[in-house]
Amino acid sequence: MREVGNTTNQMELMDYIGERIRYLRTSYGGKGLSQEALAKKVGITANTISRWETATYRPTIEDLERLARFFEVSILNFFPSEEITQNEELTALLRVAKQLPPEDLAELRTYAEFRKARSLYQQGDKPKSGRKRKKQNDTE
Repeated sequence: MREVGNTTNQMELMDYIGERIRYLRTSYGGKGLSQEALAKKVGITANTISRWETATYRPTIEDLERLARFFEVSILNFFPSEEITQNEELTALLRVAKQLPPEDLAELRTYAEFRKARSLYQQGDKPKSGRKRKKQNDTE
């Protein structure tokens, strides 16, 4: 029974991600972008954008990172928010981060957001991928 819950949670997550992609695309620059225009800007097909938005395909974490960078938002925008709990490690990290120059702080934030998004993305069962990527070792 638990597997069904994980699958349901993953389906809900993919629906949420699809809704966020659609929202960012349609509200971009005040006028929005077509699926074709967004696809061209991030180097994929319009069909793939459509399938992400309808949760037919599952974007990779790298796809979400490209979208986040394009829209200039945190990658965590593609995931439901969670409450932040305070602990010693987090307090120490914040203390150190306050002393970083702005460009290093921005990079640290991007890295932390990517790691968090990857963790959220990998939870539960994975639905089948919409497209296959060749590994570098594969021969044609």
